[in-house]
Amino acid sequence: MALSPDGYTCFVEVKTRESDAFGLPAEAVTREKQRRYRGIANFYCMTKKRELPVRFDVAAIFEGGLEYFENAFI
Repeated sequence: MALSPDGYTCFVEVKTRESDAFGLPAEAVTREKQRRYRGIANFYCMTKKRELPVRFDVAAIFEGGLEYFENAFI
């Protein structure tokens, strides 16, 4: 989790793969995982006792490269 320059609290899932045998890294962020991350964000906001603007990003590392997806899901 990090605070972006535009004021969003960013929850970042980092995925890595050594090969594409099981798909690309970003493809591993399934709907079920997205649901869990939204729950984590809700819990975090509850602990802060206020609504916060949140964003869900995905960092995909593959073959030494990095792809970063802002607003990867809602």
